[in-house]
Amino acid sequence: INQQSAAMAKVPEHVLKKRKAQDAIAAKKAEELAVQRKANKTARAEIYKKAKGYAKEYKDTEAQLVNMRRVAKKHNNFFMEPEPKVVFVVRIKGINAVDPKTRKILQLMRLRQINNGVFMKVNSASIMLLRLVASYVTYGPPNLKTVRELIYKRGFGSVNKQRIPITDNSVIANALGDKGIVCMEDLIHEIFTAGPAFKEANRFLWPFKLSCAKGGMPKKRYHFVEGGQYGDREELINPLVRRMN
Repeated sequence: INQQSAAMAKVPEHVLKKRKAQDAIAAKKAEELAVQRKANKTARAEIYKKAKGYAKEYKDTEAQLVNMRRVAKKHNNFFMEPEPKVVFVVRIKGINAVDPKTRKILQLMRLRQINNGVFMKVNSASIMLLRLVASYVTYGPPNLKTVRELIYKRGFGSVNKQRIPITDNSVIANALGDKGIVCMEDLIHEIFTAGPAFKEANRFLWPFKLSCAKGGMPKKRYHFVEGGQYGDREELINPLVRRMN
């Protein structure tokens, strides 16, 4: 009886092999997970340090501007505000009756649909393009809050020509790691300050698909200075983006 029980209790060889292989896979996975967790912890500390540095930089820049305005006022002088480095451009008209030249320029600007938005660096070429399509877009320099809210809420990355949601810093690191941009705060800083890798960072960001403006957009056929919507609205682009975001 004991011999029969031992024979019945004997585990088949293929089951033992399978168990051994599964144990090896589990051990390897646990080791990789431990390494990954350690790397993530180091990366988080580095990202926090960077974010802290950027926050100080933004605060110092703002304080310097306030101080220069006060000095100018104290000496009965004028302070010329610094020229914007970046503008946010929003398409406010659709595709009906668009002439070929304007359509091509809007395609080059990646504004193929109504309520699409993109960041553009301010230079002579971009100013000329904006003048040519002025009646189809509205634009202005975004503040830090606008840039941050747009990227965090509606930011999608272009990875292998596909629209990928930015759910993890690894999406940014894989695409822009060679440019030193490895997290959301790096991306926001590069866009807001128009840094050396602005072109690559902006190309990585898929055009923003905004909602219709809350409260509507009346008089689209008139320029902003005439009480309409299109054209340069300077700092007032920020309230518009809040209504569309």
